Amino acid sequence: MKLLSNLTSKSPAFLLTGIPGLESAQAWISIPFCCLYAIALSGNSMILFIIITQQSLHAPMYYFLSMLSATDLGLTVSTMSTTLGILWFDAREISLDACIIQMFFLHGFTFMESGVLVTTAFDRYVAICNPLRYTTILTNSRITQMGLLMILRTVVLILPLLLLLKPLSFCRMNVLSHSYCYHPDVIKLACSYTRANSICGLVDLVFTTGIDVPCIILSYILIIHSVLGIASPQERCKVFSTCVSHIGAVAVFYTPMISLSLVHRYGRSAPKVVHSMMANVYLLLPPVLNPIIYSIKTKQIRKAVLSLQKINRGCV
Repeated sequence: MKLLSNLTSKSPAFLLTGIPGLESAQAWISIPFCCLYAIALSGNSMILFIIITQQSLHAPMYYFLSMLSATDLGLTVSTMSTTLGILWFDAREISLDACIIQMFFLHGFTFMESGVLVTTAFDRYVAICNPLRYTTILTNSRITQMGLLMILRTVVLILPLLLLLKPLSFCRMNVLSHSYCYHPDVIKLACSYTRANSICGLVDLVFTTGIDVPCIILSYILIIHSVLGIASPQERCKVFSTCVSHIGAVAVFYTPMISLSLVHRYGRSAPKVVHSMMANVYLLLPPVLNPIIYSIKTKQIRKAVLSLQKINRGCV
């Protein structure tokens, strides 16, 4: 095979991996994947449409929710083509340049979603701990600045990470562990010096998850401290209920991410199918569950969804 004879190349090709050991059933496996992608695309598109068209939802909380839906759409689209290409057509080969482009969007939208979850935590903190100044703190211009800052942070962190891949040489059978290009997975296949790549990846991790997670935890410590000062148990429950959706979004985003990182670092002896399933859960779980969580737990979104469904039935 042309790919396997290219043992030492500056511009190699890679082989993506579907579901190891289940290659004969890939056509059937593609059905639940298609359903999950359809749910992610339709759910996040609906949330975006509702927030854009409903004037009553033009408020800071929903602006942040629209950012979350936009990043989830980006995550879904960035991996959908390669995953379904493998399951439908066994199209496994991908060039280094295409791999870098996919990683730019994949890791970029991941960094942005982490940033959105931090800003949403800040939104909940201001709404609960300083409600009288909520509208003066979270103005439209400040929300725009926060969004631009998240984009700038993503570009500054992601570009060096990916540019350092170009000079690497690859001298093995370049078979990746997942159905998409994942930076730690790619640099493991390099036969040249990758210390700079590993350091850059660690720096990116520190400046994203390493900062974002403590900020989210701190915001909830302050929220809990403020809520415990409320005398009425009913009022406490009411205030805490406004955070349930965000806590759910944080859980479905960071839990698979941390699990996949641990599998890559400490689970090298684990079956390949475990790596593959963890990788797919990592990217599919947040885009699929976030619209469901917010539709169920956010009253205004739930009402808007129901009214949209009534309009659609009326049109039919």
